[in-house]
Amino acid sequence: MPEPLLSVRGLATHFVTRRGTLRAVDGVDLDLAPGEVLGLVGESGCGKTVLALSLMRLVEPPGRIVAGRIAFDGSDVMAMDDKALSRLRGRGMGMIFQQPRTSLDPLIRIGNQISEPLMQHAGMSRAAAAREAIALLEAVGIPAAQARAKSYPHELSGGQAQRVMIAIALSLKPRLLIADEPTTSLDVTVQAQILALLRERCQALGTALILVTHDIGVVAQLADGVAVMYAGRVVEQGSVAAIFARPAHPYTQGLLQSAPVLGARRDRLNAIEGNIPDLSQPIAGCAFAPRCEARAAIGQRCDTDPPVPLPAGQDHMARCWRLAAA
Repeated sequence: MPEPLLSVRGLATHFVTRRGTLRAVDGVDLDLAPGEVLGLVGESGCGKTVLALSLMRLVEPPGRIVAGRIAFDGSDVMAMDDKALSRLRGRGMGMIFQQPRTSLDPLIRIGNQISEPLMQHAGMSRAAAAREAIALLEAVGIPAAQARAKSYPHELSGGQAQRVMIAIALSLKPRLLIADEPTTSLDVTVQAQILALLRERCQALGTALILVTHDIGVVAQLADGVAVMYAGRVVEQGSVAAIFARPAHPYTQGLLQSAPVLGARRDRLNAIEGNIPDLSQPIAGCAFAPRCEARAAIGQRCDTDPPVPLPAGQDHMARCWRLAAA
């Protein structure tokens, strides 16, 4: 097997709050191959965004990575100094943030925001970077790119702002792109365009992609593999085909059952009852146990023992004690 582009082991990111230490990411393991698309899914508050920021060491106080190892292309990300991290965040990893309008500088023209990293990281002249910025705007489907490069962020639509963020993220041709809810707040037509754009650009550049989303349908369209997060942990991981055909964790099953299906007749969508637990409080057993319909059949172990990763098929694992009894 080839070496993974990204390898994460035991990653833990905590936030110190007045209520206690919030374990936003709590012992995550991940591997990502070059060119692979991984869908990172789960409800709001499960730790997806904090994990994404942790991978690039962008977590700000009171958050802190307290344990674990992040290896990117064989290099230890946790040991990198500021200069090495700057290089990593240019040509190594790129990120599309959740809210494009708040991520773009409102006082700087769009073209300059794209050309700046090209001058800083790729050593381009100002004129060459400006030409490349226009070419990138054209590549992501911005009409009248030369004129639009002179616009300010407030003059863009939501879909255009998201395309600009993609252009910035792809400008240095990173080996890994992390897209945090890239289609949130966009209408369905623009969503489809953005997803198609991400797929096309990543395939053209050979870029690996981590797609952070709560929308399981988006993952089905775009991803090769799926990692399902709950309460700061990856509770199931495998190929898209395996997880959609044979979901092993009750939480994954609930996510799939709660997703609308085109053409299906339902009076109402299924819902996962209950809420994500308070991550600032200790959890003795399985974090999903209070919401789990399979809990009664598994027994007391769910309340006392944190489940370990168990095989659910080829290259498919889940943290559920039900698999131990199968």
